[in-house]
Amino acid sequence: MFNRTTVLVLVAALAAALGLWAAQRHFGTAAPSQWPQTQAVRLFAPPRELPAYSLRQSDGTALVPGELKGHWTLVFLGFTHCPDICPTTLGEMAQAQKQWASIPEALRPRVLFVSVDPERDTPDRIGEYAHAFHKDTLAATADLPALERFAKSLSMVFAKVPPPEGVPANQYSVDHSASMAVLDPQGRMAGLIQPPLDPKAIAADMAALTEAMP
Repeated sequence: MFNRTTVLVLVAALAAALGLWAAQRHFGTAAPSQWPQTQAVRLFAPPRELPAYSLRQSDGTALVPGELKGHWTLVFLGFTHCPDICPTTLGEMAQAQKQWASIPEALRPRVLFVSVDPERDTPDRIGEYAHAFHKDTLAATADLPALERFAKSLSMVFAKVPPPEGVPANQYSVDHSASMAVLDPQGRMAGLIQPPLDPKAIAADMAALTEAMP
């Protein structure tokens, strides 16, 4: 018999798979000709404009589409109580960030951690969590409806998983997509990075894409 947690995990996994399939159908599979060939980053053509969104950054300021223009940005959904995928991913991205640190700050690729657990993750908490991995990592969150719209626009999903019987209600988990969305310098959804992650390959891809920016 499947328990409720297992069912929710399976539903989230299926939804993620369907979302990725839909994204690939929508975007196509060929990389834009103006960008270099990449190893870890899978680019789509054409990139897709994201619908309007508004997230709260860890410093309390709003994060809207215009804020992400001018840089390549890697977006990862997670939460600070995550026991495995989130710290592993942010740790691996910190390795990549160190490798592209020589790129001028005005052009340097960005990593954006978006918490999908606003019930427990305050702006201060997500900032402390993200910066513990790398000082340049951006962190943001929003209320659930806004997060759901944002995740959907990236063809990603997340779902709250209640704790086992007898465990305090606030010790729930959150299933979420493990891939990262790649936003181009115009802030459009331009590709994906899927696990397992290769920090060296990701850093090389992002450096090459940044160098090719017009």
